[in-house]
Amino acid sequence: MDAAALRAEFPVLAERAYLNAGSCGPLPKAAHDAAAELLDEATAQGRTYPYFMAMLDLRERQRAAYAERLRADPADVALTTCTSDGIVRVLAGLDLRPGDEVLTAPDEHPGLLGPLVTLRERRGIVVRTAPFAELADAVDGRTKLVACSHVSWVTGAVRPPGLAELDGIPVLLDGAQGVGAVPADVNALGCAFYAGAGQKWLCGPVGSGMLWISPASRDRLSEVGATYGNLVEPGAGLRSPVWPDARRHDAPAISPETCAAAIAAHDVLAKAGWDAVHERAARLAASLADRLGASGRTVAPRGTTTLVSWEDPDPEATRDRLAEEGIVIRNLPGTPYLRASVGAWNDEDDLERLCAALAPAV
Repeated sequence: MDAAALRAEFPVLAERAYLNAGSCGPLPKAAHDAAAELLDEATAQGRTYPYFMAMLDLRERQRAAYAERLRADPADVALTTCTSDGIVRVLAGLDLRPGDEVLTAPDEHPGLLGPLVTLRERRGIVVRTAPFAELADAVDGRTKLVACSHVSWVTGAVRPPGLAELDGIPVLLDGAQGVGAVPADVNALGCAFYAGAGQKWLCGPVGSGMLWISPASRDRLSEVGATYGNLVEPGAGLRSPVWPDARRHDAPAISPETCAAAIAAHDVLAKAGWDAVHERAARLAASLADRLGASGRTVAPRGTTTLVSWEDPDPEATRDRLAEEGIVIRNLPGTPYLRASVGAWNDEDDLERLCAALAPAV
């Protein structure tokens, strides 16, 4: 892997130590150019039939690219606007009834906890929590669904062991910090549903995402509402059936510019080689965790992932101070943590710049 060539694809890295892909990945110039080219054409020629047909083609190319990242069949991948979009489609589309229990962890992302609260208020389901690492052991006869992260957004810990062995209880994985960051084989993960983001570790635009639905779970998930793109024959009106595969769950209004930018960003990383991208990112993140620990900071327990979180006496103030120095990380609200998201596009100089700028550990 030519690490310098990959880094050169991202203009933001020329001046900044950008360590925030867990929120939004750095946008490669190729993604900007792909979207700009379509916008220029639409501005000059209008958004007519060729524009619409280009959109359909780009959607299928994006679907195929995302399916590769999940080691899945494209027919089982729906295009969404973000991880939370996919989560909402699963929770709203399942036949969860009053008293049915969903098991989750208390420190999951609001993009999962918020929809669960909504479902509890509207349908009367029961939401029970257990520590992330103990979720599999907490499953009992009341549990109808387990919903948790592939990679914890707080600590970088990996999906709890044992979930793949659950018998007959579907698992919904929040893959926001998984797909693109670490290898994601949805069949090996043992989940029924996997919702992921395009704007984070795949470095695509905001408004891109995916939802994988296992073939065995296809019939148990109803579409939230079928619109034009979800119908086999939109012109047939009330007689048109929905697509029999994951296209029935596609978000209705993903622009061709978004698709083009998402594909271009994906291809930048694919050119570097996905195995190398995953290996380099995990190695750099581990190096950062070791440096922070050696400096006396309390680093959150983590897995072989790309996230590194550590305690700070004033996370928001430190985040803002570092931003003024061109070092981009984030704080995690409701916790004492700062978090760095380390990608293959980063280098040792980025890590050194961060460590040198942090105040001495207390």
